[in-house]
Amino acid sequence: QVQLVESGGGLVQPGGSLTLSCEASGRAFSRYALSWYRQAPGREREFVAAASWSGGNIYYSDSVKGRFTISRDNAKNMGYLKMNSLSAEDTAVYFCAAGPKMDWTIETILAPYDYWGQGTQVTVSS
Repeated sequence: QVQLVESGGGLVQPGGSLTLSCEASGRAFSRYALSWYRQAPGREREFVAAASWSGGNIYYSDSVKGRFTISRDNAKNMGYLKMNSLSAEDTAVYFCAAGPKMDWTIETILAPYDYWGQGTQVTVSS
């Protein structure tokens, strides 16, 4: 069983940066893939980024590639999402998720994750 708690959301100006954190409980976290999703008002939840259990394999959605960086520190049971060059289109509730992945294919990366946090709001506005 893994519990996830996101933090670090807030209000940021366009062009600014923000780093989200995902604190995990349970030893299994270090064996699970980590992902970030987001959901804007009136829109479906959207995949943002994923990292394999070791952090050695990374995958980003096209909308954030080159601007966002996912990372993890298994010794601290922590995951991170550093977001640069933010725009209003990045405004959403951001969720971290974790779960076992048997391989690293697009289908596996985007398949449902077992554990989810409660989300943290990111608002990009001047």
